[in-house]
Amino acid sequence: MGGVAADVGAEGGKAPDGGWGWAVLSGCFVITGFSYAFPKAVSVFFKELIREFGVGYSDTAWISSILLAMLYGTGPLCSVLVNRFGCRPVMMVGGLFASLGMILASFSTSIIHIYLSTGVITGLGLALNFQPSLIMLNRYFSEKRPLANGLSAAGSPVALCCLSPLGQVLQDQYGWRGGFLILGGILLNCCVCGALMRPLVAPKALKSKDLKQDNEEGTEKKKKPNAKLLDFSVFKDIGFLIYTVAASIMVLGLFVPPVFVVSYAKELGNEDTKSALLLTILGFIDIFARPTCGVIAGLKWVRPHCVYLLSFAMLFNGITDLVGSQAKDYASLVVFCIFFGISYGMVGALQFEVLMTIVGTEKFSSAIGLVLLMEAIAVLVGPPGAGRLLDATKDYMWVFLLAGSEVVLSAVVLATCNFLFIRNKSSASADKLECITVTDDAKTEVCGKPADMDEQEEKGAREGQEKETKEEVIKEEEEETDKEAVEEVRPKSITVDSQEVERFLKEPQQNGDMATNPETSL
Repeated sequence: MGGVAADVGAEGGKAPDGGWGWAVLSGCFVITGFSYAFPKAVSVFFKELIREFGVGYSDTAWISSILLAMLYGTGPLCSVLVNRFGCRPVMMVGGLFASLGMILASFSTSIIHIYLSTGVITGLGLALNFQPSLIMLNRYFSEKRPLANGLSAAGSPVALCCLSPLGQVLQDQYGWRGGFLILGGILLNCCVCGALMRPLVAPKALKSKDLKQDNEEGTEKKKKPNAKLLDFSVFKDIGFLIYTVAASIMVLGLFVPPVFVVSYAKELGNEDTKSALLLTILGFIDIFARPTCGVIAGLKWVRPHCVYLLSFAMLFNGITDLVGSQAKDYASLVVFCIFFGISYGMVGALQFEVLMTIVGTEKFSSAIGLVLLMEAIAVLVGPPGAGRLLDATKDYMWVFLLAGSEVVLSAVVLATCNFLFIRNKSSASADKLECITVTDDAKTEVCGKPADMDEQEEKGAREGQEKETKEEVIKEEEEETDKEAVEEVRPKSITVDSQEVERFLKEPQQNGDMATNPETSL
């Protein structure tokens, strides 16, 4: 995951898959909840802001848009900071920024001030927490990583179910300024979560710390100039390119239905409270869908094909949008929200797990920053584009059809490209079979076998290899036999000579009538 100074010792170490990792997971759960739910929870205050500053709904909607843009668009910046300073300090500073933005917003005198404080400063603070938390989760979990990702992703719907009612209560009791101030205090918990992100140090580094302490300082100085703060080599990986393109297409339509489903229900003639209940149903299903999908993705026979499971989740989500576009009453919208919650939770649980699997631990910090940057563009284009389509057609059916088509297209791109390019790449490398022959001297010979070799040539090559091996073994056995025969004679002569020398050396000392020089007495 990059050359993080504070976490260098973790390189080469095995992920504990537990222990302190569960504390890290709890921190990721809270951070994920704040990051994804906060832009939606702030919308509770929009009516008060419209009344206070005399602006329109579209003006206040920019607050959530800027928050999401900062969360996704600052991905490369977060990668650079994490690779330079480590996850823990970046997250704690991010917590301070998130809190500071909301506190400053409580003193705003215009909507522009809220754009800068809540949108930019708080959005940057949440971004500095979200990405490092995923990086640390990847370091602490390997075998149980799908489950950990599913549990962490469940923080989003849980926080949404808690923050939205809390925001409404705070607005009723203290007004929007008091609500912003209290939410700023709550966001200080990001610093607590950041403190949980203890750097993972490999056991070997701990054992050799005292012996290599003098050499480490000089080695670090030499390595620091060569460390990559943002590793663009991930673009050489065809799997990463496929994932980035598919994820960018998916984000165009993934967030559209939750934005418009309440308005869709109102247009069908349902009450405001009844329409808002649809999001509660969606979030409740999402809470259980994410960890369940994480458990399924962690199964031995499923995990190697996790990319195709994500493709299925995306296809499921897209088809749900296409079918939901034909809803004509409240009951059909409830069914739509149930299936959308399941598919949406599956995508949320799998998207970063698949990315971790593709790029590995070392390059994940750079890869996630670059992916989030690409998704930021799609996030800013998707919902506004759907809004313009709604203004032009005055029919929600076309909005849901567009969103579903985009998500289905992303699923097809991900599954098809992986099947064609990644699978062919693996089969091409498997064509060159390696046959390994081990001799008695523990020497290993590796010989490549062409893919187009027929059975007779293969059999002849195998027999020739076995014949050569047998001849080598016979020669070695003969050499060992000769050596043993020589060694059997040498010890006897040495033993006799040593006994005679000892006897002649002792006799002069006992009798006292021989010279003290052993050579003279002999």
